[in-house]
Amino acid sequence: MTAEDGERIVVTPVDEDTEVVVEYTHSVEQTLVRDVYVPEDGQLVMTRMEFSSFGAGLPAQADVTVRDGRFVYRPPRSEHETLRVETGTVADHDLVVGDERYDIATLADGGSIELTVRERWRTFT
Repeated sequence: MTAEDGERIVVTPVDEDTEVVVEYTHSVEQTLVRDVYVPEDGQLVMTRMEFSSFGAGLPAQADVTVRDGRFVYRPPRSEHETLRVETGTVADHDLVVGDERYDIATLADGGSIELTVRERWRTFT
């Protein structure tokens, strides 16, 4: 994760089974929204959006299912080499990678961040 000025804020290992989740509070509905991605071929692929109520910017006309009392939307495939997130104090964005949680709104000081996946190879001698 990189801040607006290019500084790396969080670097954490992921594999193709690791979910990368951007969680935030919807500014009007004041309910939790989870955008779920998986890393694939150096990109973040959105697999689903989970939310508790319909509001501005949420897929009100989409075909959703209900799981554990929350709406689950599975969007058409979207791939992101760079995922830009505009954080804020109202939305209070968090990044969840596997079992780790990062308060990205605080880490970015309310600014924007960019999420990318980089392949790293380890060589043994």
